[in-house]
Amino acid sequence: MPVVYACPIFRVLEEEVALPNGRRSRLSWIDHHPCVAVAPRDETGAFILISQYRHATGGSLLEIPAGGMTPGEAPELCAQRELREETGYRAGRIIKLFEGYLLPGYGNEYMHFYLAEDLEAAPLPPDPGEDIAIVKASPAEVRALLADGSIRDVKTALGLTLALQR
Repeated sequence: MPVVYACPIFRVLEEEVALPNGRRSRLSWIDHHPCVAVAPRDETGAFILISQYRHATGGSLLEIPAGGMTPGEAPELCAQRELREETGYRAGRIIKLFEGYLLPGYGNEYMHFYLAEDLEAAPLPPDPGEDIAIVKASPAEVRALLADGSIRDVKTALGLTLALQR
């Protein structure tokens, strides 16, 4: 598989493939490490969100903590690490909500979604390229943020929707 571009986050590949219907096609796709997303909920029932600067979007987005798994890292351990780096909390209980491909039309990025509860302070240093602020929101506030379009990040919308259903 020829690599067209590579960086620390992903690789872009392009190759000639035989499709299941027998036709041949030249396809480009993004190879990305698996990742996690965590919806943390504190003892009051409020969700801990992050406001994070995202250069590609031209500003900050309201999100749940998320990040990429290192090779060999279990999804639950990655979820705890990302939670600690981005919110300063560790979860006493972590519950799997869902897992699946994010953009299967042109990438293999696979995300594991979790609900984190029984939170306790346990900060880790954030990644150097992150600019994050903590935002707490009650379940009613989260529903309003989803309804009015304030949450524009799809992984966050899915993670919070799944967490609200529990």
